[in-house]
Amino acid sequence: MSGLNRTSRRILAFVTAFAVAATLMVVGSGVAKADNRAWLRPDATGTCEWDAAQFWVQRCDVWSESTGHNITVQIQPAARGGNAGYYLLDGLRATNHANAWTVDVNAAATFNNSNITLVMPVGGAGSFYADWEGPATYDLADPVTYQWETFLTSELPVYLQQHFGVSPNNNSIAGLSMGGTSALNLAAKHPDMFRQALSFSGYLTATMPGMQTMMRVALLDAGGFNINAMYGSMISPRRFENDPFLNMGGLHGTDVYVSAASGLWGPEDANYPLNLKLSGTPLEMLAHVTTRMWEAKARLEGLNVTADYPPTGIHNWTQFGYQLNKTKPRVLDVMNAW
Repeated sequence: MSGLNRTSRRILAFVTAFAVAATLMVVGSGVAKADNRAWLRPDATGTCEWDAAQFWVQRCDVWSESTGHNITVQIQPAARGGNAGYYLLDGLRATNHANAWTVDVNAAATFNNSNITLVMPVGGAGSFYADWEGPATYDLADPVTYQWETFLTSELPVYLQQHFGVSPNNNSIAGLSMGGTSALNLAAKHPDMFRQALSFSGYLTATMPGMQTMMRVALLDAGGFNINAMYGSMISPRRFENDPFLNMGGLHGTDVYVSAASGLWGPEDANYPLNLKLSGTPLEMLAHVTTRMWEAKARLEGLNVTADYPPTGIHNWTQFGYQLNKTKPRVLDVMNAW
């Protein structure tokens, strides 16, 4: 009798343990699926790392076959596992430390509760996020041939789909200054990838008379970049392929938002030093003129465009951050990512 009781107790203990284990597995699985942000994804070095930007941002090294090295991307997974991606491109003086959208404006905090994955590539100073023909700088000891278009539109999407669940066909892209120019270029050239494009103070007539000279000077000042290495000679067809004013035909069916302030100082610029005000004014005025020209042509071509021209504001992060926050509802609406 006692032996039967011992056997019964063992069977009961086994059944109880199995039931508890099964319950934990179901609960654990449910938590893992519900919390899309609490775990680090794999990357080319093993696993991503938590980023200093916080708000669940992961710092991931993604292998780029076209460039032959890893490219760091700061990624905030969608809050509830949504498959939409929002690419945020940096400006002319992008650093190799962090995308400025996590430093000068914390985009991750802005989109903290949103069901969209923020994709913020690190680096690319002076690149216009294009595929370059040759080494970007005159420093032959450390040649770097940018292949940003290939990375952003061919290599990175594969990684994002595999590890973050981002659809390669359900993306929005935005950028400031140089990044604004690039956002419209990339969206026009890859309409199957981007459903929406936003330019904040971008330069949207890259081949307008005088623009090449201004870009040449700006690229040299930003780090000794050689504009001829971007797309060859002045008569190269690729020069015109990378002008948003000329390739906007690819944006039919895309939701487009463009903005540029007047360049006049406003109360929002009061705390900026005088030297930054003096440099930020002409830069924003030029962005304003080229954006107005781009918008006028885009409307004649029947594009779906919304434009915003604040009466005051210069080329600075106060303006760019304002536009990021203002367009957040639009991005989430179009991408169905609330």
